[in-house]
Amino acid sequence: MLVGADRAHSLAMFAAVVDEGSFSAAARLLNLSPSAVSRTIDRIEARLGVRLLLRSTRSLTVTAEGQAYLQAARRILVDLDDAEQQIADQGAPRGRLRVSAALSHGRLCVVPLLGEFAALYPHILVDISLTDTLTDIAGGQADVAIRFGPLADSTLTARKLGETRRVIVASPDYLARHGTPQAPEDLLRHNCLNFNFRRAEPVWPFSRDGRDFAMSVRGNIEANNGETLGQLAANGVGIARVGAFSVTREVADGALAPILEKFNPGDVEPIHAVFVGGVSVPARVRAFVDFLASRLR
Repeated sequence: MLVGADRAHSLAMFAAVVDEGSFSAAARLLNLSPSAVSRTIDRIEARLGVRLLLRSTRSLTVTAEGQAYLQAARRILVDLDDAEQQIADQGAPRGRLRVSAALSHGRLCVVPLLGEFAALYPHILVDISLTDTLTDIAGGQADVAIRFGPLADSTLTARKLGETRRVIVASPDYLARHGTPQAPEDLLRHNCLNFNFRRAEPVWPFSRDGRDFAMSVRGNIEANNGETLGQLAANGVGIARVGAFSVTREVADGALAPILEKFNPGDVEPIHAVFVGGVSVPARVRAFVDFLASRLR
């Protein structure tokens, strides 16, 4: 049976094979021969008695058992790294912190704070990825993810960072050319720009005389983030309904004007930091989440 450093080395090698997509690529990353990598994976599979990877001449496929082993391997490697780093620096926050944030919110609200955070915690290496694709925190793809809206049930820990309201905006130029909607029904005559990741028919919610209702709207451009929709609206392309944070500057500068505000239902989206909780939360994760909570509120 493998023990100590050999076991940890095998876990790291397996994770590298999956991440890189091939034995040869993992071997180059680890400065080993492909045969050495292949033998290590063979020994792991022989010890477990299951196939972790299905090999073909062109690709590798991770089995269900391989996915479970990969998640465990990543957690173990992170825990081992945390333990060594905390002992080396007497528990001070340090090490690589992998952060996943949405495109618009990350660029506009999170990235501007990273310089201050880096100055406060010079031993933490922040590895941030901006994407609107959900990152598998439990699977070890990131340490912290910043998410909008209601959260699905899970074993993860969530810390509320704030919330954002929605606003309907258009440029003064667009309104001059096409007229300013006075009621939600007027939107049926306008080019309404929408998100492309909503599965349901695009509808915008409104409220009138204490009654909530929704309007189905149409437009000729869709995008996966509010910043892009806000930019299109500022360019006079159409009308957009986006998170207020993504168009704060444009509204302040007069490039965009909020419309139909008296029909705004006041709906808000909560913003949470999501991470693997418990007694062994790495100090760098706690430090980052506390920092965001104090700045973003």
